[in-house]
Amino acid sequence: MRARHGFVITTLLTVLAISSAKADEFVSAFPKDVERPWAGPEFWTNPMEDWQISGGRLEVIRSGGNRNVHVLTRHVGTEQGTLSMSVVLGRVDGGKSPRSVGFRVGIKSELGDYRSALFFGRGLDAGIAADGSLFIGTPSKRANKANVGDAEQVELHLAAEPAGDKYNVTLTAFEPGKDTKIAEVKRQVAGMQLVGSLALVNQYTPKAPAATPRAAGKGPRHWFRDWRISGTKVVTNEERTFGPILWAMHTLSRGALRMTAQMPPLAKTDTRTVRLETMKDGKWKTIASDRIDDLACTATFRIDNWDASNDVPYRIRYALKTAGEKIEEQFYTGTVRRDPVDRDLVVAAFTGNTDRGFPNANIVQNVKKHNPDVMIFTGDQIYEQVGGYGIHRGPVKLATLNYLRKWYMLGWAFGDLMRDRVTLCLPDDHDVYQGNIWGNGGNPTTMKDHAKGGYAMPAEWVNMIQRTQTSHHPKPFDPTPIDQNISVYYGDMLYGRVSFAIVEDRKFKSGPQGKVNYWKGRPDHVKDRNFDPQSVDRKGLTLLGKRQLKFLDEWTKDWRGADMKSLVSQTIFCNLANYHGGNREFLVADLDANGWPQAGRVRALQTIRKGFAFHIAGDQHLPSIVHHGLDAHGDCGFSFCVPSIAAGYPRSWRADEEGRPVKNRMNPKLANTGDYFDGLANRMSVYAIGNPERKNRPGTLKTLHDKSSGYGIVRFDKQKRDITIECWKLLVDVEKPQATDQFRGWPKTVNVMENYGRKAVDLLPTLQVIGMTNPVVQVIDEVNGETVYTLRIRGDSFQPKVFRADGSYTVKVGEQQPLKMQTFKNVKPDKDGVLKVAF
Repeated sequence: MRARHGFVITTLLTVLAISSAKADEFVSAFPKDVERPWAGPEFWTNPMEDWQISGGRLEVIRSGGNRNVHVLTRHVGTEQGTLSMSVVLGRVDGGKSPRSVGFRVGIKSELGDYRSALFFGRGLDAGIAADGSLFIGTPSKRANKANVGDAEQVELHLAAEPAGDKYNVTLTAFEPGKDTKIAEVKRQVAGMQLVGSLALVNQYTPKAPAATPRAAGKGPRHWFRDWRISGTKVVTNEERTFGPILWAMHTLSRGALRMTAQMPPLAKTDTRTVRLETMKDGKWKTIASDRIDDLACTATFRIDNWDASNDVPYRIRYALKTAGEKIEEQFYTGTVRRDPVDRDLVVAAFTGNTDRGFPNANIVQNVKKHNPDVMIFTGDQIYEQVGGYGIHRGPVKLATLNYLRKWYMLGWAFGDLMRDRVTLCLPDDHDVYQGNIWGNGGNPTTMKDHAKGGYAMPAEWVNMIQRTQTSHHPKPFDPTPIDQNISVYYGDMLYGRVSFAIVEDRKFKSGPQGKVNYWKGRPDHVKDRNFDPQSVDRKGLTLLGKRQLKFLDEWTKDWRGADMKSLVSQTIFCNLANYHGGNREFLVADLDANGWPQAGRVRALQTIRKGFAFHIAGDQHLPSIVHHGLDAHGDCGFSFCVPSIAAGYPRSWRADEEGRPVKNRMNPKLANTGDYFDGLANRMSVYAIGNPERKNRPGTLKTLHDKSSGYGIVRFDKQKRDITIECWKLLVDVEKPQATDQFRGWPKTVNVMENYGRKAVDLLPTLQVIGMTNPVVQVIDEVNGETVYTLRIRGDSFQPKVFRADGSYTVKVGEQQPLKMQTFKNVKPDKDGVLKVAF
């Protein structure tokens, strides 16, 4: 057994290199007594839901153009040599003979990564055309004598041998297991046409990228077995396998470890249990196990009383059924790092992951250099178009497979970062196959009426999504499901002495349709420049909802083990972006943004600022730093909207171009910054903005870069109580930083105290604490009984600010765990007074 860099350690691969075969020859060997959609760790099928293993064969179960299966562990290299490939194939749809089926060689994509080539690669086709003739390159329109005729099964062979600076390629069709040649065709090609990945194709669609769908449900369907690849030009890459333990995510909070292993869709006859092991006394021992969820294909481990003071290596163990009815142990390894209570906490934050930059190597490499403690994915981990081939909305099992293959791409790209780091993952609208979502408490709806509020996809499917993305989160504050029995995950996480509130800011939100949209067109897009913001601020509308406001109210008061606080949600509490889409359509207001409903925004910000919390979010993926305001600009907290991992739909804030009134431009050199009112009359102070370029350069990564793709880094300095915000562009090297590598206006540092920026009306006596450093201070208004705010102060002296000069207050000082608090009642404003607190 040997450890391999990547996703698994394995003693035997599902697809075996048979001992009698030549060295490094690849020979497929699918289990005969297994029926499942997942082909095995050496393969990637496009799309997964259209393939299955059955009876020792790989079959296409749903026809359509360009269905293909790639082998991950072999590719054709640049050095001169030979290539030999063969496969036995036949029809599974009742057709008499194979049609539009065969090989694809030399598959390459612009990004040069084998994973990118799975979806965007092009290669040289060589197979059986729709009329039964053999072809190399493009099927000929003229009659071809090299035809397989009515052969029910064909053993297809491809051979390539060097001929000077070119290669002679021969494609031959045999009767399976015999030397009887049915047909043969030859062609000479450039050597570079062979360099790249290798695949089998069902139903060719010439000149189409690998993941481009064509006419689903039409055309021939085939089965494949005994796929063999060999030759001196073939390069072996066993480390490129993916699965069966695809990746894992975990959180660690208050001594409780939660970890989820993501598995592929397996058979009922496959092993259904996954185990978590740690090392003890020099031996691996199982500390938890879980049955694989039938729909989400996850196994979740929950361990209380975890020792968070040390790094703990772990491995996840699974017994995979392979060919020959053998069971082979597979492992996925990582480390649960110790809780970094004694140093700064570094958070990497992401949003909006289209597939154009997959596998996101630039971002992954740079984030690894930052070495963050926490990874936060704030939403849109997938989009509907990710991985190609469209989406399925039903039935649930089919829609699940459709989602899972898209979701797997996130883990394939970021799994190596996740394995050793605490990770939070918040589903958003595209994750549940809605362009926008107003959850409205969970009622069912349709896509046609989704702006009324609710979920368009089945509740069982929505719960599956949430299980894949959030089942490793700490336990929710209140696990009571919403309508349709849809689960919730909002709650807190304490890590590195930073307390995070995880909020679902879409789940309870009201939809605009039928409630406020008195204009024509989209109910969420306001285009009338004479629009009255108060016209949509109506009673009965919900943003976060009572349940989450209750949670936030309690969270802001709870400082056990925490020095600082941060809110994590899908989007920020204002309507910042005013230009949308590639044509830069101007919108006065967008009701998808959390500037609406305004009354709900007020309640949210009033609550959040009581804990001096800093807000990390994404969704609309317009990079920004905003200081939010209610009664005055900046009287609440700061937010950071992180850029998209790989931006699709562009948004921008170009207030200067439209002549929007601005005051207090903090930096005269930064356009579109200062104190503004958004289109819904919400106060916002824009400190930095990362607008996309007006024109995108050609080339995938350059285009993504110009569309403001990148990621965020947030550093929590617990000694100074400072928060440093970094916003990195896509095409940079953080080890060799340049002045333009971050968006203009970054980095920026804010202090915790600025997250309750409300100006004091008066001051209470200065607290002088004796016998305790950095205590928790809570101020309660005795007139209404409400907590004004709670925070952990720095040092042993603090003067509380208050917002009524004629009031009296209860002040609590000390530690909440173990409980050691002193309470002082009827404390009145006295800016020159001193209140000594001795412990």
